[in-house]
Amino acid sequence: MPDGEGPAELEALVVDDEREVADAYALRLEGFCGVETAYGGPEALSMIGEQTADVVLLDRHMPDMSGDEVLERLTEENFDGRVVMVTAVDPGFDVLELPFDDYLCKPVEREDLRAVVDQQRQILAYETLGEYFSVESKRAVVAAETRPDERDNHDEYATLAERAERLQARARRLLEDDTLLTEFDAIGREEL
Repeated sequence: MPDGEGPAELEALVVDDEREVADAYALRLEGFCGVETAYGGPEALSMIGEQTADVVLLDRHMPDMSGDEVLERLTEENFDGRVVMVTAVDPGFDVLELPFDDYLCKPVEREDLRAVVDQQRQILAYETLGEYFSVESKRAVVAAETRPDERDNHDEYATLAERAERLQARARRLLEDDTLLTEFDAIGREEL
């Protein structure tokens, strides 16, 4: 991806209690992807609850609520994005138990920050795509084998259909090329 271009639809959240650091990292991502900042753990959790962040760049050492605690809460709440620890805390064996997706030691250069965000976007795109394929194939099979009035009155089917729509929209937003989605949609499932 050429410098200055990025996944404009991708949403990143930079979480750091040092405002200057958070703002500097957000500035490095500006124009590359959508970016918000949170200056502490509780604020980050509130922001994630209100909107969908695809990639969270999370400092480990923060007062009030550490990055490790934020990470634990995100795991408990089944956060469906990717988390990169971006911190001055040198990693030790303690990181083996933490459910993050990548770990960068500060300071982080602009190119490295963008590269890790893009890498996590790609991973998330393919995870989302796989989940979409699974959900949509079930929905398509049921749609092919049932009458519309049966589907209209089935809550579980409606939930599945809504989930398929959300996953497809997110996959399209995150993928640079949606050929796989088009090819998947072209498969005839009516003959099952």
